[in-house]
Amino acid sequence: MASITQELQSPDAPSRAREAAQNAGRLSEASGDLLGEKLILNMGPSHPATHGVLRLILEMDGEIITKATPDIGFLHRGDEKIAENMQFNQFVPYTDRLDYLAPLANNVAYALAVEKLMGWELPPRGKAIRVICCELARISSHLLGIGTFAMDVGAMTVFLYTFYEREKIYNLCEQISGARFTTSYTRIGGQTRDLSDPTIVAIRKFIDELPPVIDETDALLSRNRIFVERLQNLGVISKEMAINYGLSGPVLRGSGVDHDLRKKHPYLDYEQYDFDVPIGSAGDCYDRYLMRMEEMRQSIRILRQAIDRLPSGPINVTDPKSFPPPKTSVMTKMEELIHHFIIHTEGPNAPAGEIYFGAENPKGELGFYINSKGGGTPHRLKIRAPSFCNLSILPAILPGHLMSDVIAILGSLDFVMGECDR
Repeated sequence: MASITQELQSPDAPSRAREAAQNAGRLSEASGDLLGEKLILNMGPSHPATHGVLRLILEMDGEIITKATPDIGFLHRGDEKIAENMQFNQFVPYTDRLDYLAPLANNVAYALAVEKLMGWELPPRGKAIRVICCELARISSHLLGIGTFAMDVGAMTVFLYTFYEREKIYNLCEQISGARFTTSYTRIGGQTRDLSDPTIVAIRKFIDELPPVIDETDALLSRNRIFVERLQNLGVISKEMAINYGLSGPVLRGSGVDHDLRKKHPYLDYEQYDFDVPIGSAGDCYDRYLMRMEEMRQSIRILRQAIDRLPSGPINVTDPKSFPPPKTSVMTKMEELIHHFIIHTEGPNAPAGEIYFGAENPKGELGFYINSKGGGTPHRLKIRAPSFCNLSILPAILPGHLMSDVIAILGSLDFVMGECDR
């Protein structure tokens, strides 16, 4: 998709990137403290603008940052080692707690990784239901990301609008899975339950009501002089730098890199859906905001197509050896009861081998590497967390900026420490 930011980028906006580069250069070339005595300042881990337990160790020369060191690991989660000591399905609730703003999408990414190891492919209805879950999670995450980002830079009203719409998605999550926040809806090989007709009607109603809210948010922010000048030419990440640092998601695409796993490496039949991938041009905080705004509109397009052509049929794989039989059979037949007991006590019998699968989550590429020696538990499991990779850019882009700019740059990255400290 062509750049959506060219018409919105103002030629009169101050070149903060140039000023930041000049400041950084002036400080690095100085033999002494040219602008005054330097100060070490701790930002976080309890600062509200760090969006979690992130600590930034900032070296300041006056109001200008000369060095930035992120300090992570305060959550002490150990999810990867936990996964190596439990069955594949038992780890599903832990994926809810990675990017806890998009648990449905985390469930799907993990399940797809294990299913790749098992050699399973879901029936069409099961794939369509997962697409619906992933796109609802994307909209939910971006609504909160844009709302808190706007509030960080002073636009309180937008946060109230986006948070209200996000609450509607939680109501849908409750209808889909029975839980609002930590859904644990997906299972290895399918879902816990099918979508009901009232749920489908409620989803259709939501995506009909959401576009006017997105348009109103766009009108409040995208040409607001205060908001635009606060973000344009700030925290610029070049195309080359974004690739070299392994960034992904809206942060990568905001720098002009056309990379979306739903297009480049399709899964869940995403190649059959008609949608565009927004691409930025400047790579600044403003572009990253625009990426998320447009991605919500594209997710609505995908949801309409998924609901309009939602196929009938089963939602789970059929594998007599590794997937539990239907509950009605378990309750009425002895062989199915024994089979059910074995699978839920020993786990699915996965083959030996190793795989990697990455899914396009709201924050970027959420990937799972699984090394299996056979049986119902992984020998090794590693998580490629998009927030962890995206935060690695901070020491490169923060120096030269003002202290007040840190808030806007952090908000534009839209990270979650739950998956960073996995």
